[in-house]
Amino acid sequence: MDETPGARVPVTYEHCAHVSGPFFHGTKAVLAVGDELVAGHGSNFETGRTSNNVYFTALQETAAWGAELATALAGLEERGHVYVVEPQGPFEDDPNVTDKRFPGNPTQSYRSRHPVRVVGEVADWEGHDPDTVTGMLDSLARLREQGLAVIED
Repeated sequence: MDETPGARVPVTYEHCAHVSGPFFHGTKAVLAVGDELVAGHGSNFETGRTSNNVYFTALQETAAWGAELATALAGLEERGHVYVVEPQGPFEDDPNVTDKRFPGNPTQSYRSRHPVRVVGEVADWEGHDPDTVTGMLDSLARLREQGLAVIED
């Protein structure tokens, strides 16, 4: 382990115990405490893609983005949901954002091929203003047009 104070330690399946929750998952889905999110379902962010991982974060704001974008991309008017979750197995940094779009992992985003159990819902999560969400959706559309919105799954 790097002894430099504040140095980031990469999160891998073999080395994830140093990351503790709480963890959050933002989605369009209505879930209940005890439900498990599992890999093998359709991606919220790429039509026709089956996701091989379950994605989650240690930051409520990142989960809020997940909820907002998932509902907007599905054409839903609802707000979406942010859940408190517990990974049921090892996990790793989400390579779609870690060092690819952001140096390090400032969004504290992770993924796992193992189930993630819902342990609660954050009812009062704070979303982004509509113009900011529209800007993010426009940015995602531009990335798709340029062939750069590739999800490493």
